[in-house]
Amino acid sequence: MNDPKFTEHHVTAVITHLVKPGREEGYEEWMRGIIPVAKTFDGHLGVNILRPEKNLHPEYIIVLHFDNQKNLQAWLDSDVRHEWIERAKPLIQTSENVQVVTGLETWFVLPRQPPKLPPKRYKMVLLSWLAVFVTLSTVRYFLKSLLAYLPELLGQIIIIGIVVCLLTYVVMPQLTRLFYKWLYPNS
Repeated sequence: MNDPKFTEHHVTAVITHLVKPGREEGYEEWMRGIIPVAKTFDGHLGVNILRPEKNLHPEYIIVLHFDNQKNLQAWLDSDVRHEWIERAKPLIQTSENVQVVTGLETWFVLPRQPPKLPPKRYKMVLLSWLAVFVTLSTVRYFLKSLLAYLPELLGQIIIIGIVVCLLTYVVMPQLTRLFYKWLYPNS
């Protein structure tokens, strides 16, 4: 089982930039330049951009997907990326924040907190199970009558979409705050 496809896993880098007021257009142009360059690197699987949203997050969040840690690190450490980051410095308020994650731990990161080692897996499993159970049960209860006339598969797709959004943006951040001392007992 030394085959790399069994030992290497998809990794994600979550990069946040707090753009200086009035520099958003320049930052958007900067992103249109750096994204195609990142795509040329081995293992690049895609990028998602979350633009600032009032009352949710004031920063740009760039989510980079690579097939394994080695290829992601090659991009992060590359000279060409460092040149692009230098170009971004006049556009952003503080240094970029880069967090590398490989799985469910992305649900257990609080915004604007220094990166920590992820919680123990059994804790992530228990809290995720609780969150999914409660959220799914609640959404199903409230949408049952609205979705009764739709084909079952379409209803499931709608429910799962709502549950994933609620878990990602509402439920898991709140549960992470609530159970912070249990998840991170040494902090």
